[in-house]
Amino acid sequence: MKDKKIILAGGSGFIGQFLAKYFGGDNEIIVLTRQSGATHKNLYTEKLLTEKDGIQIRYVKWDGQRTEENWQKEIDGADLMINLAGKSVNCRYHKKQRHEILESRIGATRAIGEAIRSINSPPKVWINVASSTIYKDSHDRPNDEFTGIISDGRRDNMSYNLIDQLRYNKNKLLARLFHGKNSNEYKQLDLDFSVQVCKQWEKTFFEQQTPLTRKIALRTAITLGAGGVITPYFNLCKFGLGGKHGTGRQMFSWVHIDDVARMIDWLFNNEICDGIYNCVAPDVVSNSSFMKTLRHVVPNSSFMKTLRQVTGHRFGLNAPAFLLEAGAFIIGTETVLML
Repeated sequence: MKDKKIILAGGSGFIGQFLAKYFGGDNEIIVLTRQSGATHKNLYTEKLLTEKDGIQIRYVKWDGQRTEENWQKEIDGADLMINLAGKSVNCRYHKKQRHEILESRIGATRAIGEAIRSINSPPKVWINVASSTIYKDSHDRPNDEFTGIISDGRRDNMSYNLIDQLRYNKNKLLARLFHGKNSNEYKQLDLDFSVQVCKQWEKTFFEQQTPLTRKIALRTAITLGAGGVITPYFNLCKFGLGGKHGTGRQMFSWVHIDDVARMIDWLFNNEICDGIYNCVAPDVVSNSSFMKTLRHVVPNSSFMKTLRQVTGHRFGLNAPAFLLEAGAFIIGTETVLML
């Protein structure tokens, strides 16, 4: 892809900044961001890219919810719109956080759709970077775009530990006492929040009427690369805590950031491509196998190096379910995000 105008909505995070660097040498990059400029830091990006990094890039402010002239005019004449916008799921799923996670994705998608409909020269392609979390937790066969099972039932998805189950039973009891068995509050507890978000997000995306713009929902797995979500795993292994999480049998779907960029390039250049595509490496592994591989590639701390030299073994202490729950509470995230 060369000499194109690419819009990265929500492009200040790990994936967005990588795509800006990957495409920015030969294309014009415009990042739509809620921040005031390139001085912003976030959880996954210490320093945002600028033209000093040898790429063609500009940052334009938006709120991710409303169509405004300052950013709407930027997408007029663009070749590719990539939507990465949405509040990070790396948090505890309280009521306020749940609302923000869902609305940030739906609101941004609607705003982009409205903007595309109102301009003279809409983007040729609009890629919404969605999530492979939408599929049912599976141990016996892969979920593809055609036969993959989608269920928002809580019990059909990621396994829950004893503490999760106790918390669920407590919430069910309280909802039944205060709202009744037929209430929405009671029924919602049996649904998987992450899958609900994915379904509503994609529904909103495909509802947008953009006849001149080819639309693709890219169901992306956990994306690995320098920085990003791999950093906490590296730190665990570095200090001898890189054992399996929970049972270790849960499957770990992943994709490398290089392949995400190459797939976006391929989808843009192939005009027959539209609809839903999975962006996942074919060799899905168990959590136990993934952590074992990391232990062999991550350099140990000085203490762990000495211990390995004395014993002849690479250590990786396991993290049973109750420790995962405690750790998730301490660092302010959900247990399923650590599995």
